Parts: sequence; C-alpha cells; structure tokens
Amino acid sequence: MRKRHRSKSKLRSRQIAPATIRPDAAGIDVGATEVHVAVNPERDPESVRTFATFTVDLERLAAWLRACQVKTVAMESTGVYWIPLFDILEAHGFEVCLVNAQHVKKVPGRKSDVLDCQWLQYLHSVGLLRASFRPPSQICALRALLRHRQNLVRYAAAHVQHMQKSLDQMNLQLHHVLSDITGVSGLRILDAILEGERDPLQLAGLRDYRVRSSEETIAKALTGNYRDEHVFTLRQALAAYRHYQQMIVACDQHIESLLEGFSDRVDPQQQPLPEPRRKRRRSGNGAHFDLRTHCYRVLGTDLTAVPGVDALTAQAVIAEVGTDFSKFPNAAAFSSWVALCPHNDITGGKVIRRGTRPVKNRLAVALRQAAQALHGEQSYLGAFHRRLRARLGPAAAVTATAHKLARIIYHLVTTGEAYDESVFQREQQRYRQRAEAHLRARARSYGFQLVPLDRPA
Repeated sequence: MRKRHRSKSKLRSRQIAPATIRPDAAGIDVGATEVHVAVNPERDPESVRTFATFTVDLERLAAWLRACQVKTVAMESTGVYWIPLFDILEAHGFEVCLVNAQHVKKVPGRKSDVLDCQWLQYLHSVGLLRASFRPPSQICALRALLRHRQNLVRYAAAHVQHMQKSLDQMNLQLHHVLSDITGVSGLRILDAILEGERDPLQLAGLRDYRVRSSEETIAKALTGNYRDEHVFTLRQALAAYRHYQQMIVACDQHIESLLEGFSDRVDPQQQPLPEPRRKRRRSGNGAHFDLRTHCYRVLGTDLTAVPGVDALTAQAVIAEVGTDFSKFPNAAAFSSWVALCPHNDITGGKVIRRGTRPVKNRLAVALRQAAQALHGEQSYLGAFHRRLRARLGPAAAVTATAHKLARIIYHLVTTGEAYDESVFQREQQRYRQRAEAHLRARARSYGFQLVPLDRPA
C-alpha cells in the first residue's frame, strides 16, 4: 500500500507552541523619538502601538498598558533613551525587565521596530528573558555624578595636554623637568609667564623646595621662543583647566551631600575607622572631602585596607553595585557580573574562545587599576600579582588579580569583616611547599640534592 503524506499545513497546525508563562507581559522597542509597544493580542485588538518620547506620550503609554492589564514590561538597554521610560513605568508600578541587547538578538529575517517589540513581548511571555542588574535610585544618582566627575577629570587632562603642546611649540621644556606642570611649582611658573615674566632665572626661582630638579636645570628648560600666539593658547588652556577643576570641586560637594543621605552600616564614632595602611599623598584627581570615612560608614568595612584599593575604588563599588550585594548569591556570581571570571565558549567538545566576556564594566576598570598598583606592593596580593605576571604575562595577571580583588571585596562587604592579611598565610605556605618540591625535583633531575641551611634561632 502507498503511504499517505500529510500536507505541510496540517503538520504546522499540529505543532505544539511554547507555553505562555506571562500572558501579562509587554515588549517595548525604544528609540530616540518614538517607542513601539507590543502586548498580548488577546488583551487588545490593536496589540502594537507607537508613542512619541515626550513625557505626556509616555504617560499615555503607561495608561494604555494599565488598561491592557499588563504587569511586566521588557525593553532593551538602548543608549540612555530607556531611562525616562524606565522611570515612568517603574513609578506606575510595572515590573520593568531591562535586558541586554545581545540576549534578544532577533532571528534572521526582516528587521523592523514593530517586529522587535513583538519579539521582545514573545520572549518575555515565555520566560526566556533575564533582567539586568540595576541598583536603587539613590545608587543610580551617585553613579551619574561619579561618571560625570570622571568626564570632568578627562576634560581637564585634555587641557593639560594643550598646555604641554603650547610649551613645546615655544621650546619650553618645563614638563620635562617637573613631574606635574599643574603642581605648585608648575602653576607658579605658568602664571608668571602669562603675566609677562621672561627671565629664566626669575622663573626658576619660583620652584618649590621639594622639586628635585635644580634651578639651573629649570632655567635652561625655560629658555625658549615666547611667541604671542602660543602664549595666548597657553593662557586659554590654563583657564580651561582651572575651570574644570572648579567644576570637579563643586561635583565633589554634591557627591558628599548625597553620601550623607546613605544609611549607616557602622557608626564611625563607636567603631572608629582604622588607621590607613600607609599614608598616601592625595592625588590631583582625588576627592576634596573625607571619602574614605564615608565609604567605611556606608559599606560597614574599610575596603582601603585591601592592598591596591583606595577610596576612589571603594566609591566605584558603591556607585556601580550599591551597598546591598544580595542580588549576587555568591562571589562567583559577583565576579561574573563584573566580567572578570573566565568564560570559555565550547562547541563540539572544543574550546573555541577563552578569556573574559567582552563587556564594558566600570567597576572592572577600577579593579584592574587597583591590580596594577599591586606590582610593587609588599603583601600577599603583591606577591600573587608578580607570580602571575611572570607566568601568564602582564594582561592576564592584571585580570586574574582583579578577579581576586572582586572576590575579597564581596566577602568583606557581605560579612562586614575587616581585611585580615593572615588569612592568606596558609595559601602562602602551600605555595612555598609546592615551590620547594619543584626545586627538589629539578635538583634530582640534574643529579643534585637540596640541603636546607641552618638558620639561627
């Protein structure tokens, strides 16, 4: 007998569709001038609508979602356009799921804003989307100020480069004999030049007593061709630099007032802040208030006790994560979010890619900078970094050390304990035993025997 073939249409009709977990879900494709919203077709015959990005229109969007009995909304993190809509929806009581754009890549085919919002609504309704981490609004406000401050520091540094360019064009080698032309000596000399002083000996006499270069060397560096156009550009670059410095001071005042509103996890009066490991000279980009005490009060532990971690790094922890680490069940999850843990792509039983995830995370940048500062540190973490640097190279050593710092910070913040260097003594002892066993094995391979020295008691 000949087999009967079913038609393709009947086969399609018998396919089992995925079960809808959240029928009250909506999807939004966010743009600069308009947003496209899709809801369950059973909730409204016109299941896809377009709204402008004005506040009045976003309020109408929220009212329409409320009329459709929508409880949860999914949207992509597109630039900064999602922030006003996110705030409005959150204020109306919706559960907003902010998802990574890489996690919702559309299947191949035609692409449009309508299809994107429908795809988001479908994925969210069947439970295939995971919300990105977003701290409370108080932490977001601190994050915005801190990121703005980083931009101000970057703009000020650009004008320092402009000053150096003007000096180079006049063959004034001031930035070669002073470590920082924006220090005490550098600003004195630059102000004198702009006031009309041209005598190299008079300018060199303005050096601070702490400057290592002699007056003769500085006088030779200040002998050049003072052209009017370059003096003019130097004047404007210096004025712009000082303007940004004033803006940084004002920003620090705003940050301090915001930190004062954070709840205390520890009272510095009852539990005084421990003395710093070593006294450091405040850098030119450091905070203009007692940031270390605020971080200790808010986090409940002194992160600056960890080698390589300073007050700005502790502030980055607060601004990027907050004071509540309960969103991360363990240190491994926290390290994964910071994108400092290993991530291997495996297919067919073979590793096709190694290394960390290609994610831009500001806290990861701060921890990498802290790891680089451990190169000359005489501590367990410093020795750990130097060992990995010799074995893996500079880049991998920085990432691995930053990963270790992230795990230490997670433990200190979640437990409220103080940093204790003696905890690593056992690990250091195990490393010493492994190194000794390796040396004995190499000595035996060459026909020698290691004999321990008798150390005096």
